[in-house]
Order: sequence, then C-alpha cells, then structure tokens
Amino acid sequence: MDDEHTRGAGSPAEAGGIEAPLNNHKPSFWKRRPTIVAGSVMLAVLFFFGLYYIIDSFTHESTDDAFLDATTVSLAPRVAGQIKRLAVIDNQAVKAGDVLAEIDPRDFEIQVAQKKTARVAADANVKLLLSSIELLATQVGTAEATANQSEAQAAANQATAERADADLKRAEDLIRQRIISPQEFDTAKAVAASADATLKAAQEKAASDRSKIAESRAELDAGRRAWERAEAQADQAGVDVQQADLNLSYTRITAPQDGRVTQKAVEQGDYVQVGQRLMALVANDIYVIANFKETQLRNIRPGQKVRITMDSLGGRKFAGRVESIQASSGAAFSLFPPENAVGNYVKVVQRVPVKILFDQPVEAAHVLGPGMSVVPSVRVNGFEVPDVVIAVVAILLAIAAGFVWSRVANRNQHGNGLPAMGKD
Repeated sequence: MDDEHTRGAGSPAEAGGIEAPLNNHKPSFWKRRPTIVAGSVMLAVLFFFGLYYIIDSFTHESTDDAFLDATTVSLAPRVAGQIKRLAVIDNQAVKAGDVLAEIDPRDFEIQVAQKKTARVAADANVKLLLSSIELLATQVGTAEATANQSEAQAAANQATAERADADLKRAEDLIRQRIISPQEFDTAKAVAASADATLKAAQEKAASDRSKIAESRAELDAGRRAWERAEAQADQAGVDVQQADLNLSYTRITAPQDGRVTQKAVEQGDYVQVGQRLMALVANDIYVIANFKETQLRNIRPGQKVRITMDSLGGRKFAGRVESIQASSGAAFSLFPPENAVGNYVKVVQRVPVKILFDQPVEAAHVLGPGMSVVPSVRVNGFEVPDVVIAVVAILLAIAAGFVWSRVANRNQHGNGLPAMGKD
C-alpha cells in the first residue's frame, strides 16, 4: 500500500514535471505579437504606396525621357576689333544690360570724329548754297524789273515812231502840194527813220532783258537743285554720324536678358571678327521638354496640371502645366530623319516633345540648366483620391492582414502543442 501510495503521490509531480517544459516553450519569431504589429505597419506602408501607384497610373501620364531647357542666346560682336576688357567668367550670373566684354573703341571714336567733321562741312555747304539761292532770287527780280523797264521804253519809242511816221505821211502830202520845202520834208523823213531805229533798238533790248529773266530763273532752279543735293549730302553725313555712333556703341557687348554665362570662348586681348561666337547666355526661364510616347498623348492637352520631379534636387517636386505639344515627332526634325519607305520597315513607337512650364519660378540652392533630367507626371483625368483616403484604406487592409496573421499564428501554436503525459 505504501508503495502504491508513494507511486500515486509521485504521479502529479511527475505530471507537473512533464507539463512545466511545455508551459515554458516560447513561440517562434514570426508568431510573436511585436512581430505581427511591426509587420502590420510595414504592410500598411506597402499598401499605401501600392494603392497610390495604382491610382496614379489611372490619373497621370509620366515619362523619364524629359529634360530641362531654357532660352539660350549666342552672343557675337557686331564690329571687329581687339577685346580690351572681359568682364565675366564662366557660369557667372548677369543682369540685362550688364557689360560682358568691351572691344577697343579708339578706331571707332576716330570714325565718329571724322563723320561729325564731314557733317559740319555738309551743313556749311547747305548754308552757302542757300545764300546763293537768295542772291539768284534777287537777280531774277532785278532782271524782271529791267525787262519791264525796257518794255516800257520800247512802248514809248513805238509811240514816238508812230508819230514820226504820221508826220512823214503828212510831209509827203505837203511836199506833193509844194506847201513845205524839201528841207522840211527831209527833216521829217530823218526823224521818222531815227524813231524807227530807236524803236527797234528798244524792242531788241526788251527781248534781251526778257531772256535774262529766263536765264536768271534757270540759274535759280539750278541753285535750288544744288541746295537740295547739299541737303541730301548733309542728311547722309548725319546718318554716317549715327552709324559711327552705333558702331562705337557696339564695342560694348552687353547682356540682352538675365541669365548665366556659359561656353565662354574668348579671352582678353583676342581679336574677334563680326559674328564670331563669344559666349552663350542661358536665360532664367527654365521649362521642361518631355518626350512622351505617341500612345500617351491621347489624353494630354495644353493647360493640364503637371507634377515635376527633379533628379538634381533629390526628388523635389514642383507644380507646372502643359504649355504646348509639338506638331510632329522628335525624329522628324533630327539630323537624319528616318526613311520609312524601305522593305525592312519595323514599327517603332515615336516620341513627341511636350513643352511644360513651371507655375512659379524655380528657386534652387544650385544652378539649374538645360539638359538636366526631370520626371513630369501629367494629370489626364479629373477625379482624384486624397492621400488621406488612401492612407485609411491602407491601414484598414493592414489591420485585416494583421488580424488574419495573428489568428493563423494562434491556430498553429495550439495545433502544435504537446499532449499531457499522465500515463505510465
């Protein structure tokens, strides 16, 4: 009995000794509650980004074949000469009107002085000819007065000659009647002949004076033509002065707009020719040229909003809008356009440049310029799902997944537990 009692009394201890290791058995790492919670959080993040990407693919069209661009002006001299001063360096920011380089102006200053002297001489010639015209006009008036006087004298002489002729006719009648003496008749005849001669001389003088009027008027007209030509020459001299001043101003090469100096290809002391490229000026009007596939253009329209991500700024996003779509593919204007009328033609999806403008001027800690990579995303559909809604849905999905995970873990834990060993 004692043995049986002893054996019976030791059974619970033995049972307890067997159950103790079972109760101290730890679940696996993937079944622990902190692991499930952390996994649920990670699932929420994955669900958020996954839903965001899916929704974004339905509402946006994007491409990584996009680059920054800007208005680039090539600067070249308009006059030839030696660079006297170079006022900028590579990549320097300048404002509109700033002096970039200066050509030696001494030759052009001499030309300005010469042209101004020629203009003074031309103006003096104009004044001289104007005085000559005034003198010729006075001579015309004098000739007209002389001609009028000669005509009046001729008219008086004509009256005297007519009276002498009448006296001669009466003397002829009287001499036939023997009333007057032959001496008186000869006197009347001589007077008539003298009056006729005087009349003829007066008429010739009047005709000569009238011709002098025409000659004076012709000289006056010639003087006026010469004055007009001198005025034209004076105007030309004035234009030459303006051109010389303009050439002198061209010795100062200034920035036509705000921007940054790039590709500087000149140094102080170089002799430059007209039209020689000196440097380029990249303006601050940065925009984006995005090369979308032609299959993406179905819903892209000017004015649509764009989200622009810049690689050089660590993925920073900017707002923009579609400004225009090029009316051809990029390959159509390449150096060697594709020739598709060949036997081995293979269809390739073409890309079309789309110009995108920033809503606000881009302000960055470092320089932005043409050629830098960006990723534009154009909103092509009107509906929009707020990020808060996406986050809530992701959290709910993560909670559901965590709940299922924990149930499965608990079920596996109970299913794998060891049975009680109370039998001999």
